[in-house]
Amino acid sequence: MSWPSSRRSRGASKTVELYRIQADPIDVGLYLPGLADPTCGGQAVFLGVVRSDFEGRPSTGLEYEAYVPLAEKTMALIGAELREEFGVRHVIMVHRVGRLNVGETAVLVAVSAPHRREALAACRAGIDRLKARVPIFKRELWADGSAQWHGEPDGPAAQLPRA
Repeated sequence: MSWPSSRRSRGASKTVELYRIQADPIDVGLYLPGLADPTCGGQAVFLGVVRSDFEGRPSTGLEYEAYVPLAEKTMALIGAELREEFGVRHVIMVHRVGRLNVGETAVLVAVSAPHRREALAACRAGIDRLKARVPIFKRELWADGSAQWHGEPDGPAAQLPRA
């Protein structure tokens, strides 16, 4: 199994940082070995999966678009915050773009830390911050054939180029 090319190591502890926007399905098994560390007793993983309904309406899937350079840079900034605030050693954030069907994984946030409490708190903060700050745009695809972009369609995020 080979690691994606954006894996980076720093210092003797080989800290894993990976921040990626990708069109391919997220292979969780490819990324989770990056959390392994004999000094870390806590690993926390969040998977966001496309559901079959949203706000009480049946949905057939989602479509995501992102301004990739800024999205990956913002994810890296969030990762630095998590390392500083929670003492996590390894951070992995991967988000899909393109058309996703119900049941497919849209986002992976994974961290490892010396203790479970910090790992769990950092993982939750990571997904919350990613959703709030990373320029990723979501369009709900309704079962009746209609579609709707969510977020701030008239706000500053709408002015960013979409990749």
